Amino acid sequence: MQTVVFHNGRVYDGSGEHEIAFQVEPSAVTVGSYDGVHAGHRRIISHLLDAAETHGLRSVVVTFDPHPRQVIGTGGAGDIELLTLPAEKQKLLAGLGVDCLFIVRFDEAFSRHSSEWFITHVLEEVVGARRIVIGYDHGFGRDRKGSGRTLRRFAERDGFAVDVVDEVRLNGEHFSSTRIRSLLREGRVAEANVFLGAPYMMSGRVVRGQGIGRDLGFPTVNIELAGAKKLLPKQGVYIAEAEIDGRRFRAMMNFGTRPTVSSASLPVIEAHLLGYSGSLYGCSMVLYLLDRLRDERRFASLDELRRQLEKDKKSVELFSK
Repeated sequence: MQTVVFHNGRVYDGSGEHEIAFQVEPSAVTVGSYDGVHAGHRRIISHLLDAAETHGLRSVVVTFDPHPRQVIGTGGAGDIELLTLPAEKQKLLAGLGVDCLFIVRFDEAFSRHSSEWFITHVLEEVVGARRIVIGYDHGFGRDRKGSGRTLRRFAERDGFAVDVVDEVRLNGEHFSSTRIRSLLREGRVAEANVFLGAPYMMSGRVVRGQGIGRDLGFPTVNIELAGAKKLLPKQGVYIAEAEIDGRRFRAMMNFGTRPTVSSASLPVIEAHLLGYSGSLYGCSMVLYLLDRLRDERRFASLDELRRQLEKDKKSVELFSK
């Protein structure tokens, strides 16, 4: 999947550092923040891919970084925690088979452009939109005044097609990033994953810890997250899968302050990988949360903690997705 960045009328490579000659070609396009790339988003993207294949078009997802609510948030700038960091979003969309991810660098100046300007000068002239796929409730442009009706008006004038994907519900409930955030904050990760359509992802770099897990017989890797705006689930012990260089290992992950062995005031993320041995310091890792086992708590002794870790490990081994 090609990834490019659009800023101040210019197109850059995926890092946003070097200007490139972006190939404008007939494209099926969808637009949105796509935070979480949840099951509702996936239905729109599936429609996009089908439309691209049917009409011989390139499939393009146009999204924004930072998230618009981090720039013009209703509760003040920066009032949103992200379900997917930019690199995570790229990984998920590439896995779905999207040809091109077109990232618009979103700032206050860009937010002042009208929906009409965005359709003409970005979607048509820069990307090459010939078919635009949006969700039934999508709004874009200044004050989110752009809609399916706006697109259809331009479509009649400029000759592109518009597909509006109907709402999908799960047990009568709307798919929304807001609902998923709420479930994760409550520790209800298995339910959140149903709405996401995939396990919740946390990614970062392996850093050095205190080595206490190794002394207990459960060596762990400590993860430094890739972005400060990432939404963190409720503290506790989780069943997870760890991905390293394309290989996956079942893991038990702890997110918390480790009250039995540490007086840390800030929570840390650490994971014990089943079936892995070796050093991972400095490596990139993705953790996929599958379910939550229990709350974190203080144990009376290290032996009591070790016995609980044995029980947790058994639960992780027996867990079936």
